[in-house]
Amino acid sequence: MKEIIRSVKGTRDFYPDEMARRTWLVEKLKKASESFGYQRYEGPCLETIDLYAAKSGEELVKEQAFVFEDRGGDPITLRPELTPTLARMVASQQNQLVLPLRWWAFGPFWRYERPQKGRTREFYQWNIDLIGSDAIQVDAELLAVAANFLRLVGLKSDMVQILVNDRRLMDRMLTEIGISSETKPDLLRLIDRIDKQPADVWEKNVADLGLNFEQIKAIKALLINTQLWQESQELSQLFEYVKALGIGEYIRYEPKIIRGLDYYTGLVFEAHEVKGDFRAILGGGHYANLVGDVGGRPLPGVGFAMGDVVIMLVLEAYGLLPADLRYPSTVFVTVFNEEMLLESIRLATELRENGLHVVLAEPDKLTKQFKLADRLGVKFALVLGPDELANDTVVVKDLNTFEQRPFPRKDLASIFI
Repeated sequence: MKEIIRSVKGTRDFYPDEMARRTWLVEKLKKASESFGYQRYEGPCLETIDLYAAKSGEELVKEQAFVFEDRGGDPITLRPELTPTLARMVASQQNQLVLPLRWWAFGPFWRYERPQKGRTREFYQWNIDLIGSDAIQVDAELLAVAANFLRLVGLKSDMVQILVNDRRLMDRMLTEIGISSETKPDLLRLIDRIDKQPADVWEKNVADLGLNFEQIKAIKALLINTQLWQESQELSQLFEYVKALGIGEYIRYEPKIIRGLDYYTGLVFEAHEVKGDFRAILGGGHYANLVGDVGGRPLPGVGFAMGDVVIMLVLEAYGLLPADLRYPSTVFVTVFNEEMLLESIRLATELRENGLHVVLAEPDKLTKQFKLADRLGVKFALVLGPDELANDTVVVKDLNTFEQRPFPRKDLASIFI
């Protein structure tokens, strides 16, 4: 036999079961987004590499992006994230758009990374942003969207916490320690990786930036000070707002949260599973210059992104994924015998015209048809035989309880809607 051609490394096949769970996830994040008035948008999967060079930092461009030349010789990339595309789209129609914008999207992205638990090269991601406001209120709103999504999928605050920090606070604290403005970007990236490196390696990397022993000691003390937020007027106000929004139990201050991307200027946050068994579920923050680097007038905003891989692993670990979503709201129309096939087709058509999802069987023994429906995960099988046709009824069989009873054909659709 020929060897089956393998899929590309770091990609996934979505069979109907997996696709049904992904559709369920999208429905939850759609509800979380739109309940706060956010509108769905989308951008292209291909962009020029210049767009990411302007917005995202060297690591993403040089190490993580899939970059290649098109047939005309121009360098383009499969999008590794959506914020630069969002910036370009807003800049293109900046004079026509009504601010503040509330936009969300869900689509595919690609990063050239080593596939591992919680990380693939091709992934799907939820992106949501509020653009055109610098108010602390909008920062709190995005946290509320995230927290309400967690509630919708069944993740309680003792399972997941949203950890917050503020770049302005950290910038001020690092200045007091004597860190130069030139050194801060590299140091912030190291702080972002502090839990991903051995302590001695991390300290050596910090020392290599030219910091002395006392400065390193002060930074380490800073990063364990969970009351530091009280020295920030912005964070103090933020915590008042999240309480008013009813999500206070989900929000916690964490000085190690920095976020690695260069464009964050204020609030930064990540959602983490409390046991620490998984990577960050989602992450984002406040930016002051969304469109300035791509040719528009600078606009502030706040947003976050959530990939589909980690959240599904977390939901699975807590037993929160629905067991069977293959055929929701679907009925199975059996075929009593060859002579009744046309009548079964007509019945299936009637039900579809009334908004039902219908799987139509092929002629076979009814017991085999029931077994097929059960294996497919359909809950109800309909039987239309000669007696039912004469009485204008249809028998409904519950494949879970094996109970069955006749219903008037004219009322059939309303039973399942």
